[in-house]
Amino acid sequence: MNIQPTLENENVKLVPLDQTDFEQLLSVASDPLVWEQHPNKDRYKREVFENFFKGAMESGGAFKIIETNTGEIAGSTRFYDYNSDDNSIFIGYTFYGRKFWGSKLNPQVKKLMLDYIFQFVDKVNFHVGKDNIRSQKAMEKLGAKKVDEVNVAYAYEPERLNVVFEIKKENY
Repeated sequence: MNIQPTLENENVKLVPLDQTDFEQLLSVASDPLVWEQHPNKDRYKREVFENFFKGAMESGGAFKIIETNTGEIAGSTRFYDYNSDDNSIFIGYTFYGRKFWGSKLNPQVKKLMLDYIFQFVDKVNFHVGKDNIRSQKAMEKLGAKKVDEVNVAYAYEPERLNVVFEIKKENY
């Protein structure tokens, strides 16, 4: 199972994140409003985003999201924390520049990821910040079910309360 393939449709392309993508991705992430509902509201700051990006690179499953019509980087997402015991994986750490909010890219990105990863796993989980109502609504629109609340320490960041959503292959 490759957790960092190139995935694409007519509107969006997920390309494995590379160290050379830092500055372009930072330009998308440097808007404080992008992070206002996320667990770490300071990710727009270069030094905080550096930790986020380092965790993305270390995950081995991170992508830059490219809007194909313009070639612009819309944001980032990743696969992470594969669990062989229950054959599950997480999708998350997703963010988009405000220009792409409401653009229908997120459902397309998630569909590309889910269609691909369900060839290999039985369940996909998502961590969503407890106060990130926008992302929780997006999860519900995808058909994900809220199954738990847990404290999560994201890479190089303090622990925060998150809601866990899941989609089972049999229900997808």
